Amino acid sequence: MALSDKKVAFLLTRGVEQIELTSPRQALDEAGAQTFIVSPSEGTLQAMEGDWEHADVYDVDVPVTEAAADYDMLVLPGGTLNADSLRLNEDACRLVEDFFAADKPVAAICHAPWILAQTGLAKGRKLTSYAAVKVDMENAGAQWEDSELVIDGNLITSRNPGDLEAFNKALIDTLSA
Repeated sequence: MALSDKKVAFLLTRGVEQIELTSPRQALDEAGAQTFIVSPSEGTLQAMEGDWEHADVYDVDVPVTEAAADYDMLVLPGGTLNADSLRLNEDACRLVEDFFAADKPVAAICHAPWILAQTGLAKGRKLTSYAAVKVDMENAGAQWEDSELVIDGNLITSRNPGDLEAFNKALIDTLSA
């Protein structure tokens, strides 16, 4: 497979929007990449459909405290609860900062860019997110755009599950480059 030597970390916790985990993960797996769930949650975590409906439960592959930027890409799925929890977790923030410091690709969808604002990494970046996060991104110094996909250097962002086709393609294209 084309991406068989590529390792991708999905950073998430309880409350992740299930389709924003499963769709990119399936696309990357089918392209041959190795994908791993990295999380501050231990054991398993509960995914959601929207903010209210429980979806499936997923196993954590790597505790965030043991993860390093030795992956080829970091994917940040959304989900309000997930994104809000991660931006307040020092270990999760450190992992995101390490990927940016190493200039490795970071992809964030929906509410996930909140962690970029929290870490100061949104400042000066062109990006998109869920519409409700627009003001937070602008207040963090980002140039927010209402587009299905925005790529700014090593940062890939999309707005919501409706953008997953473009988001997934960008992940594969970036890893293939």
